[in-house]
Amino acid sequence: MATVTAAQAGGASQSIENFVGAALDEARITPLHVKIISLIAAGYFFDVIDYIVQGSLFPDMIKSGFTTPRGAAAIVSATTIGMFIGTAAQGEFTDRFGRRFVYQFNLLLFGVFTILGAFAPSITVLVVCRFIAGLGLGAEQPLCFAYAGEYSPKRIRGRILAIIHFVGGACVWPISTLFVIAFRDIIHWQGVWICFGIGALIVWVLRFTLPESPRYLATHGRGNDAINILGRLGIAAPKEPLSTDAASNTRSDPFAVVFSQFPVRVVAGMICFSAFFGVAIGLGGWLPSIMVDKGFTITKSLFYTLWMNIAVPCASICMMYTLDKFGRKITSIVAFIGAGVMAVVFAHAQNDWELVAAGFVMVFFIQVAGNAMQIFASEVFPTNARASGFGWAAGVGRLATAGIFPAILWVKNGWGLTTVFVCLAIVLLIAAVSVIFLGPEARQKGLDEIAPPTG
Repeated sequence: MATVTAAQAGGASQSIENFVGAALDEARITPLHVKIISLIAAGYFFDVIDYIVQGSLFPDMIKSGFTTPRGAAAIVSATTIGMFIGTAAQGEFTDRFGRRFVYQFNLLLFGVFTILGAFAPSITVLVVCRFIAGLGLGAEQPLCFAYAGEYSPKRIRGRILAIIHFVGGACVWPISTLFVIAFRDIIHWQGVWICFGIGALIVWVLRFTLPESPRYLATHGRGNDAINILGRLGIAAPKEPLSTDAASNTRSDPFAVVFSQFPVRVVAGMICFSAFFGVAIGLGGWLPSIMVDKGFTITKSLFYTLWMNIAVPCASICMMYTLDKFGRKITSIVAFIGAGVMAVVFAHAQNDWELVAAGFVMVFFIQVAGNAMQIFASEVFPTNARASGFGWAAGVGRLATAGIFPAILWVKNGWGLTTVFVCLAIVLLIAAVSVIFLGPEARQKGLDEIAPPTG
């Protein structure tokens, strides 16, 4: 088991917050680390699978007469607006009251209203349920990376966050498509949502065993609690008394910290998240329907989408190497540019195999770009405002998606599919430039080196 003394962490005169941060940065991986990472990834899995599967359910929902294409767009927009509110609000609550409580509440809200939505008697009731489920859905993702990052040793933090994305945000894409293909005719779209809601509630129960983040505790006047959790990680308590400072008992307003001290980072994050969510979710939602409109059967379009979605776990595997080897910035910038180029190539695909191949490479680059950026954004704000900074950046990105999703259909109907992908390519190139302003490179650095807590 790893042990870190006060001297090893930087000397006896350091603050409790600095000791905790240094100890976590240098810690070895323990069974508690594995448990935390596993439960974070599991919750993230059900969060992501619910949202991305909507596009696969729409053709059947429309065919059955339950809704229309406009109704389908309303479902996505309502979910996305809920996600914006949930994403932005969770940051303020999390930085004030702790990661653990908010992390539990959001999964409960999401699971319950996902199940209730499956029993909705009308499109109006379903839209309301999806909005409320979106509140929980929006809170899960930013808190997932902030919470996991605060436990991760600095030397492999990028790899750990990429692993969480591989399990919860990547494998979920092909699995969700396979699940719909296998069961949509048996349990219908309602049964699919019921299964996801039940899965989320199971994880909710298991996550009661998760401890609070020691970094959060150390910056909110609960240093002894933080030291106790370090002991569960095999990290020895300091041998000499530690000092306290403003950051060790912060009462600062997370919103004020973000927008007064890190305005460029949060605005750059808003642009990047808008591009990533808008393109990834927009394509994920409309791609099956677009291929149905091109003459493919629902089943064939889902199989083609499946092959393209295999690119998502491949992207996570790539990030496990590139994030800690080359860095977050260069990985994201190169991939955003590649995604923009492939969007134009995809629009000009001439046959089935060209479509699948170009789509695979395009999805690969989009996922590497967006998720490398997302991991980067979870590292560039201080502990007492980390969830807020990430939450506002991601929240505005969610809100932009609420407009981008119906805009894809509008542009497609008015100017054609090629114009849709040219517009998406431009958005991706703007995001590539914005990554430059997101903050200092985080590779192999402690979180407090990137952005130390402020009082």
